[in-house]
Amino acid sequence: MKKPKIKLITDSVSDISKDLAERLGIRMLYIPITVDGKPLREELDFSKEEFYRMIEQAQEFPATAQIPPFEIFEAYQETAAAGFTDIIHVTIGNGGSGTYANALSARDMLYEEHPEYKEKVRVHLVDGRNYTATYGYAVLEAARMVNRGAGVAETVDFLEDWCRHAGLYFVPMTLKYVKRSGRVSAAAAFAGELLGLKPFCRIVNCKSSVLTKIRGEQHIIPKMVETVLADIQPHTPYIVMQGSDPVRAKEFGAALTKALGYPPETYWNIGAAICCNAGPEVIGFVIKRREAEED
Repeated sequence: MKKPKIKLITDSVSDISKDLAERLGIRMLYIPITVDGKPLREELDFSKEEFYRMIEQAQEFPATAQIPPFEIFEAYQETAAAGFTDIIHVTIGNGGSGTYANALSARDMLYEEHPEYKEKVRVHLVDGRNYTATYGYAVLEAARMVNRGAGVAETVDFLEDWCRHAGLYFVPMTLKYVKRSGRVSAAAAFAGELLGLKPFCRIVNCKSSVLTKIRGEQHIIPKMVETVLADIQPHTPYIVMQGSDPVRAKEFGAALTKALGYPPETYWNIGAAICCNAGPEVIGFVIKRREAEED
């Protein structure tokens, strides 16, 4: 039986850098974002660091949009024409975007426009169930697996297992962005600013919640370390999330290394999607949780 030729596709909400995606052979689809009325594409028109400055200076709140079906269809069509037999497409969480549904439509379009691909090209859709490194890290690992010779079933199983368990936890260091995005009410944000409280947030399967409110910045890292120890599957990789303050993230990474006995897999810069809702000054982590989030 002929060995499958696999192509991984994902979107820029994964916060995988353009250079790293190219090195690992990942096809990236870039989300549209409007800043002060100007349509842009994340990673193509600005870097993450540039966006941290842009959002601070923007007169209007930036708005992100889903990737349209035709754009996904074009990516499938080009990938199939290049001779790939299997497309594994990992999307931003279905609960937070219409991109997964658009990918289903694009797959139908591919087979309608090219009936010859029905028997030759398989499109495997994986719901990333979340944002940023929660599925971005899994896509990187899956690309490395494919480059080492892993098959389709093994790769898809890994992706689905990780995405069912992964959780994003973070603390926004300023409340003006969560207030504007509606994640925290204006009244609660105002009270938090007066009392020095920071919301400790968790997103699982695109459902966000505030775990607790932390009083005093000196208590943020100890509380996050405590939560990692309670929630992480033992001995699994973890990712430290950072924005415009990498110094604080390094401090957090050192504390986690001491507590867990091994360092973070990587430090991951948040992109526009998280930045628009939490602001550029964020500290957080992604772990593989003990509990899986079911449909």
